[in-house]
Amino acid sequence: MKTKRLLWLTPLFLLIALAVGFLAWTTLSAAAPMAEAITDAQESATLAGENWLVFQPATANPTTGLVFYPGGLVDARAYAPAARQIADAGYLVVIVPMPLKLAFFDANRAGEVMQAYPAVQRWVIGGHSLGGAMAAQFAYQHPDQVAGLALWAAYPAANNSLADRRLAVTSIFGTLDGLATGDKISASVPLLPPDTRFVAIEGGNHAQFGWYGKQSGDNEATITREAQQAQTVAATLALLSEVAK
Repeated sequence: MKTKRLLWLTPLFLLIALAVGFLAWTTLSAAAPMAEAITDAQESATLAGENWLVFQPATANPTTGLVFYPGGLVDARAYAPAARQIADAGYLVVIVPMPLKLAFFDANRAGEVMQAYPAVQRWVIGGHSLGGAMAAQFAYQHPDQVAGLALWAAYPAANNSLADRRLAVTSIFGTLDGLATGDKISASVPLLPPDTRFVAIEGGNHAQFGWYGKQSGDNEATITREAQQAQTVAATLALLSEVAK
């Protein structure tokens, strides 16, 4: 009987071990935000909902907003500098942390944000890398809630094609990105609306879309993080301006 009981418990022990190992991996692999990002998060953002980082314009009651999903295993605060700049231009920006820092665990969190801010009439959803793919999934599944999609080094999954949708989309990518490569961005063209705007950042890489240091598998950028961020913010603001009209 004791042997049978041990045999029955073995799969449970394996599942527990796998779960503990996965939690340890996500904790140890997570990219920490740089000091600049931590400062912007502390000084410019307020917390709401499930630890959302909310950036409010200083002098406006925004009617257009951006929900942003972080990249996989990246601390949400790493995108605070870009969010602050976008909010300074008059838009509500909400960065949504994800369970275990992986957006596929709760790709529908944008819906909660939209419900929390009923005064915002038009929403753009965006994200970096895995966060962008999950933002595209949300746009695919909730077409009536999303007016625009901002992809930072990201693209939709093949089963989330937006090619036939009336959706303003901007796809921003670095020409030296070692993860969301130029070939992958080119392959995503048939999955996006025909009028999608593709913005190539010459010399940009994957990690410099946030403020979290280097990333495994990425290439070295030949432009500064500040320069890549400036182009990313400008392209995102152009999309928000288009949606706000």
